[in-house]
Amino acid sequence: MKAKEKIKTENITKKNTLSVYDMQGGKIEEVTAFFNGAIDKPVIAQVVQMYLANKRTGLAATKTRGEVSGGGKKPWKQKGTGRARAGSIRSPLWRHGGVVFGPHPRDFHYLLPAKIRNRALFAALNEKHSNDCIMVVGALKLSQPKSKEIKKMLDALKVSGKAMLVMNTQENDIQRAARNLPYLSLSLAKDLNALDVLSAKKVIFTKDALKTIEQRLLKI
Repeated sequence: MKAKEKIKTENITKKNTLSVYDMQGGKIEEVTAFFNGAIDKPVIAQVVQMYLANKRTGLAATKTRGEVSGGGKKPWKQKGTGRARAGSIRSPLWRHGGVVFGPHPRDFHYLLPAKIRNRALFAALNEKHSNDCIMVVGALKLSQPKSKEIKKMLDALKVSGKAMLVMNTQENDIQRAARNLPYLSLSLAKDLNALDVLSAKKVIFTKDALKTIEQRLLKI
């Protein structure tokens, strides 16, 4: 699929706005939703495959006959014994011998063009928005960097299951508060990708992060 191909802009949903909530779950305002384009499944699949491949360590390894310890001495002479000739006890045909065509450490990493990755992110966000899985909160201010403060906000927003909080800048207090919540992950708007979006049941943007994502995606 060509990276230069433009994203389709036809609407697949009538939800043209997103509600902005405060940390107590109260509705503050509504903003225009730009996640209302086409869901390009082939591009999503292509990019998710890349991210999953890049997560592979590629450390699986087996030893060939030359790497197995021992086997330097010929087991018996070449002729006259009545047995098949053998040159090493580490032959792949023997027990405790080397492995033929076994796995060896390799690098699975590869990278698709940024336009393709952003296009997949746009499509993933379109899919989440069509299923009412995107929320927006105003400024996040914690009275103390405690997990209970974040949990209180999630309960007020009626968020259950795995969620992702997308911020515009790194906040140490929020990172401390969220690290003990295994169902909540954090991401910066500039680093968000399609796999992160699809892995979460709910995607929660701060208002600033939403603007950053809009500026990032509407360029493609």
